[in-house]
Amino acid sequence: MAGTQIGAGVNRRTLLIGGGSAVGLGALALATSRSSAVQGASVPDFGNRIPVAFLMDNGAVVIDFAGPWEVFQDSGNFHLFTVARTADELQTTGNFADGRRSGLRIRPDYTLANAPQPKIIVMGAQMGSDDPDKIAWIRKAAANADVVMSVCTGAFLLASTGLLDGLKATTHHGSYDRFAQKFPKVTLVRGRRFVDNGKFVTAGGLTSGIDAALHVSQRYLGLEATEDLAGHLEHFSQDWKTGASQAV
Repeated sequence: MAGTQIGAGVNRRTLLIGGGSAVGLGALALATSRSSAVQGASVPDFGNRIPVAFLMDNGAVVIDFAGPWEVFQDSGNFHLFTVARTADELQTTGNFADGRRSGLRIRPDYTLANAPQPKIIVMGAQMGSDDPDKIAWIRKAAANADVVMSVCTGAFLLASTGLLDGLKATTHHGSYDRFAQKFPKVTLVRGRRFVDNGKFVTAGGLTSGIDAALHVSQRYLGLEATEDLAGHLEHFSQDWKTGASQAV
């Protein structure tokens, strides 16, 4: 399937590979894209693409969201948008030496108050892991989502909702002990690229989010199309198929 654009419309992947045929996901994608807003906002027209919300805050670690963003973006089957507490501009991590935020500047697409209902939610390492408004939004949006996914210490934000209680999860290896102490109701799995509980998928540090996103994509695209996507990304690891390899 090399060179195939799976979704509708022209996307970055089409531009990179110089074209390709459009193959729709049919009724599943159409049904999942017609979701209602989480808190009463008008419903955008996502076409036949699956809505993916990236929950953002100041101090977001770039690769935690950029890696999964590229995976979902380049398949052509997903509609990506950012959600934050307010519409104010955010800054990611950047130059640490100058003692201030100086990373990428992001203007969120939606706020917690008007974000449409996503089918996939992604949260990476960021500030505000104990923000009650963000926690409430995750709990509400998760009820009608297919997948809720954390990357790196984004697991702290997801675990703060209580939705991981009684489940297995992982996070960045440098935060294992702190996570285990803070969330004793969650079974911490060490040394894994990601842990898949069905609805809840937690990835280890940084690049592990790429494997987790490919793993999630496989649910919608199937194995062959996801292998094609991984090849396009020049991501030659097979970890996304199982998640079983050692993280450190």
